[in-house]
Amino acid sequence: MSHSKDAADAFEALDTYVPDGADEGEATRRQASEAESSRASRGWWDRNADAYQSEHGAFLGDDRFVWGPEGLDEAEAGLLGPAASLKGLDVLEIGAGAAQCSRWLAAQGARPVALDLSHRQLQHALRIGGGVPGVPLVQADAATLPFGDASFDLACSAYGAVPFVADPVEVFREVRRVLRPGGRWVFSVTHPVRWAFPDEPGPEGLSVAASYFDRTPYVEQDDQGRAVYVEHHRTIGDRVRDVVAAGFRLVDLVEPEWPSWNSQEWGGWSPLRGNLIPGTAIFVCVRD
Repeated sequence: MSHSKDAADAFEALDTYVPDGADEGEATRRQASEAESSRASRGWWDRNADAYQSEHGAFLGDDRFVWGPEGLDEAEAGLLGPAASLKGLDVLEIGAGAAQCSRWLAAQGARPVALDLSHRQLQHALRIGGGVPGVPLVQADAATLPFGDASFDLACSAYGAVPFVADPVEVFREVRRVLRPGGRWVFSVTHPVRWAFPDEPGPEGLSVAASYFDRTPYVEQDDQGRAVYVEHHRTIGDRVRDVVAAGFRLVDLVEPEWPSWNSQEWGGWSPLRGNLIPGTAIFVCVRD
C-alpha cells in the first residue's frame, strides 16, 4: 500500500515521465506462458497507460464504476449488491487501473483496496487524487495477491487482469483465498464470442473470421520474438468451468446490451456491433 511520501514522490514523477508510446508489435497467435504474459502485460500497461487514460478517462470518469465499453454502471446494475449495503465492507479491486471503480466504492462507504500490475496506471490514480491516494494502492500480480486469508468481503474486476492471464484458475483461487465466506467475486471480460469476429467497430467486424473454439492466445511480439502484449481466449464454457474449479458458485452471467445513449466507439466496440452481438460478459460468483 502507498504511504504519503511514496504517493507524493510517485505523483511528482508523473510530470517527468516520458512514455515510449503504444507498442504495435507483430501480431500472431501462439502459446504464451504465465510468466511471459505477466511481463508483457506489465510492460504494455506501463507504456500505454497515458494514452489509455487520455482516450478513455472522460468516459470512465474519476469516480464511476463502469463494467465495460457499453457503459453499464454499478450504481444501476448492483452486481456487488445494493449500494447501501457496501458501507463498511472491505473490497479488493483487481486490475484497478487508475482506481476509478475503487473511488466510487469509497464514496459508498466501502473500504476498497486498488491493485494493479502496472505502476504507471497507479500513478494515474494518484494524479486523479491530486497526489493523495483516495484509496490504498497496491502494485502486485493477481496470481499472487499480497493479502492474508479472508481479508475481504468482496472482490471485483472490470476488464482487469483476467483476460491477460494464462491460468485464470490460479487467479480465481487466490481471490477465493482472500475472500471471507459468502463474499462475492464479480469480474467482466470481453465476451468470448467476440474472438470469432475481427476486432473492428464497423461492418467489417460483423462476419465470422476465426474459430470460436481456437484458444490460442493473441500475441503481439517485438522483432526478437518477445511478447509485448498477450490476451488469452476462453470460451463461455471454459470461464464457467474455471469459476467452478476455483471453488466458486456462479450465480449470474450478465451480457450488457448496448444502450441508446452510448454513441462512442472503443476499439472493436461500437453501437453497430453492440446492437447485434454481445461485447462484454460479467460473471457474478460467490464464495460459499
